[in-house]
Amino acid sequence: MAEKGYQYSSPLTGTSSGAPKPRMLKGMFDVVPDAFDGYDKSLGLGNQSPRHQAKAIKKDTTEEENKEEMLEVTIKENDNGSVTAEKIEVKEITTAIGDEGVYGSAQSRLFIKGGKIVNDDCSFDADIYIEDGIIKQVGNNLVIPGGSRTIDARGLLVLPGGIDTHTHFQLPFMGTQSVDDFYSGTKAALAGGTTMIIDFVLDQKGVSLLDAYDKWRGWADAKVCCDYGLHVAVTWWSEDVSKQMEMLCAERGINSFKMFLAYKDVFMLDDSELYSAFQKCKELGALAMVHAENGHLIAEKSKEMISSGITGPEGHAMCRPEEVEAEATQRAITVADQANCPLYVVHVMSKSAGDVVAAARRKGNIVFGEPIAASLGTDGTHQWNRCWRHSAGHVMGPPLRDDPTTPGYLMDLLASGDLQVTGTDNCTFNAEQKALGKDDFRKIPNGVNGVEDRMSVIWEKGVHSGKMDPCRFVAVTSTNAAKIFNVYPKKGRIQVGSDADLVLWDANKTRTISAKTHHQAVDFNIFEGMVVHGVAST
Repeated sequence: MAEKGYQYSSPLTGTSSGAPKPRMLKGMFDVVPDAFDGYDKSLGLGNQSPRHQAKAIKKDTTEEENKEEMLEVTIKENDNGSVTAEKIEVKEITTAIGDEGVYGSAQSRLFIKGGKIVNDDCSFDADIYIEDGIIKQVGNNLVIPGGSRTIDARGLLVLPGGIDTHTHFQLPFMGTQSVDDFYSGTKAALAGGTTMIIDFVLDQKGVSLLDAYDKWRGWADAKVCCDYGLHVAVTWWSEDVSKQMEMLCAERGINSFKMFLAYKDVFMLDDSELYSAFQKCKELGALAMVHAENGHLIAEKSKEMISSGITGPEGHAMCRPEEVEAEATQRAITVADQANCPLYVVHVMSKSAGDVVAAARRKGNIVFGEPIAASLGTDGTHQWNRCWRHSAGHVMGPPLRDDPTTPGYLMDLLASGDLQVTGTDNCTFNAEQKALGKDDFRKIPNGVNGVEDRMSVIWEKGVHSGKMDPCRFVAVTSTNAAKIFNVYPKKGRIQVGSDADLVLWDANKTRTISAKTHHQAVDFNIFEGMVVHGVAST
């Protein structure tokens, strides 16, 4: 397994001739030693005016060769408690070179003092010293170099940065493209306390998986503001696809593949193809993922709705009842079990699907369930709203369930360990894009927001409500994802040697979620007006 592992990338803002290009860290079983040299990946979201800069300096080079560009983000706190990026500009910086190589500047040395560290298994009061983006010391009464930049974390929790396991940035889908690209999407992620996202390489049937991977890398590398990884979707099956999966694992570091049981004639595999794909994942040691809905039934029920004169967004929910999700979830688990392949069920949206995952785990199946911010934070009654824009804004697949007790039920499963990890399925479309389906719900682009608000929504509905403690919050928003996708303990843990992907979390502060103040490009927010406790301070 030493040659296989997960790839993730950290952005380098330098674009001058002397600065390196963005790179993807290849192999989380073997780490590239210099992949994060010189990173200061802090982004202040409170009253500070911090800098977000990335540096990669080589020893024995001239001062001129070490001129780079620094991305400076000035954050403004509004009267209502929301934060906005007031100014983003690129400045040129120079790092001093001496006889012994690089003199670490204060920008590369950071001291976080007085906070309460929360990991998935414990919490304790301690300070953290960071150098070049890596945690070097954790404890009290630390001896640190002079000139380190100090952040006062008194009264705050220090959490491992959130990992969103499920995003779709600038995805070409249903005749348009999701409006949040890799820049606005990852910027919004950071604003909400998420420091790594895992997006999906998702192309049409017949397209080479390798070509699709290269396309997504090209889109992402130039734009990302935070670390990222990629899953690859298998939307068709052949011997050539099987070989390409091998190459993606061996040469590109991919360790997860997603299959669809929905979107007939677009992404869907039949059961025999699904079994073959699962067998290949087992052979490669990769994790199989599945979008679980019965695509055949959805296609037929959709025709019935249209013939009955039901063309609005409510038809989307009516043709995809939760039994359709539960059946496909059970079928996928059964097929995976026969292939002896671990399974990850994306976007668990209903009580019944959650129960299927929980029951399978109790029987001993290796299966993971991923509820998302939307299914934990709101419900599907909005799809019957008289305002077409409002109802269409909540259309996603699988749909939000109209049973208003669903979010609380799924949160109970998440808190108890029956579900393990959280994503967002962030795939956003503006009003004019949603309007493609104004006369036929089948043409409404499926997708909602969540990448910015996931952490606060889960804190509000999980921790503030008393259903889980902060340690479990860290587990379901960061640590479990890091372990499942093999980036642990570089991610998802606060300890010496881990990446300094940290969030200073104000558990007592509140904010009101709104499309008017969020950092995403989309013009709608499914959590509009929700007051949440728990805010990313820095």
